[in-house]
Amino acid sequence: MKITSEVVSHIARLCRISLSDEEHKLFTLQLNQILAYMDKLNKLNIENVEPTSHVLHLENVLREDKISPSLPREKMFVNAPDKHKGYFKVPRIIE
Repeated sequence: MKITSEVVSHIARLCRISLSDEEHKLFTLQLNQILAYMDKLNKLNIENVEPTSHVLHLENVLREDKISPSLPREKMFVNAPDKHKGYFKVPRIIE
């Protein structure tokens, strides 16, 4: 399929944008180049190529969950600017 000047005008009208003559020619050229490249890709033989989400095999590197003691409350609140009844007190942000 070839993109014509009328198609670019129609797309611009649907997008509610105005194009200068220079932009109109540029977009027509660029859209045709994109479609030409897609035609090249469509001609490739990909019958024996497995679908992939990434070219490299990646694995999540996760550590094993281990139960460990928590910080004592005294150490946890050392740098806290304000605390109230064992909780961090923060400024109210909802008005």
